[in-house]
Order: sequence, then C-alpha cells, then structure tokens
Amino acid sequence: MTILDQVLDANHKFVNHYAEYVNQNDESVSKLPNRHLAIFTCMDTRLVDFLEPAMGIKRGEAKVIKNAGNTITGPFEATIRSLLVAIFELGVKEIMVIGHLDCGIAHTTSEELIKKMRQRGISADAIKMVESELTVWLDQFHHPIDNIRQVVDKIRNNPLIPSDVPIHGLLFNPRTGAIETIVNGYHAID
Repeated sequence: MTILDQVLDANHKFVNHYAEYVNQNDESVSKLPNRHLAIFTCMDTRLVDFLEPAMGIKRGEAKVIKNAGNTITGPFEATIRSLLVAIFELGVKEIMVIGHLDCGIAHTTSEELIKKMRQRGISADAIKMVESELTVWLDQFHHPIDNIRQVVDKIRNNPLIPSDVPIHGLLFNPRTGAIETIVNGYHAID
C-alpha cells in the first residue's frame, strides 16, 4: 500500500468515525484564529501534534506557519506574506517565533544540500538559480537561539509589520515539551 493509499484509507475511517463530531463542531471553528495568534515554527516532525498541545493551543485558536528551520531569508518571502495576511485579513495581534532544540538545519550546509541535489539529477543551471539563497539560508543557521533572535528581529524590523504587534521568540524542547522565552515581544513595544 502506498503512502497516498494509507492516508486516504485513514481519512476515510476518520470521516466515517467522526462525521457527527465534525458536523456538530464545524460552525464553531472559524478561519479566524480566536486567540489572535500566529505561530511561526519549524516543520520538524517531532513538533506535529506536540507543540500546540504543549502551548495549550487547540483547533481554531492560532495560525501556524512552518518551514525548515523557521527561517526568513527576505523582506517579502513566503513567511512574511503569510504573516501579512494573518495580521491584516485574519485578525492576528501577536506572533510567536518558535525554534527548537536539535534542529536539523543547524547541521546542514548549502554545500551538502547541493551535493545531494546533484546526485538526484537536479541540473547545474537550476541549482545556480538558488545557490546564493541556499547559502544565506543554510550556512548562517548554527544555533536555534541565535536563529530565533534573528527571525524576531527580521519580522520586527520589516516595514510591512505593524509596530504594535508583539513578536515573541520561544525555544521548544521536542523531547519534553518545555518552552523557554528567548524574546519577550511585549518589552519591544514598551
């Protein structure tokens, strides 16, 4: 059975088993996050179904944006665009940047990634189009705490992000669920 077949089979069972629950509660869950919160975090598999419960976040309470290493490389890249929609269209009033211990990006380099891309048949011309961005992205991430601070600064200093939006920086432990405050966004607004 393929992964797609497994997912579709699980979905079929889910829908049949939870149809009443989903139909009863569909009206109560809005596309607007009722905690007015956006979470920007890493795509690490250890955070799935673990980070939000560790934060007391339930379905419908926050917008969650993920990418590899919860990094931002430019002033109008995908994460910033998502945050702009979250703030101006969906009512987000606070942002939490959440890095985590033992992040794989801290151990990855652009050179290693490019080597693997070549081995899988990606053309040199295609790699050349993204090589400088890969270098900025991967070769500057060495420690999750430094990355959290840098990302908070990039969001805070982005001219498109309103100055009254607190930008918090948190460090998550993917083994224990513990969260440590690295940047308290309320202090930046005072």
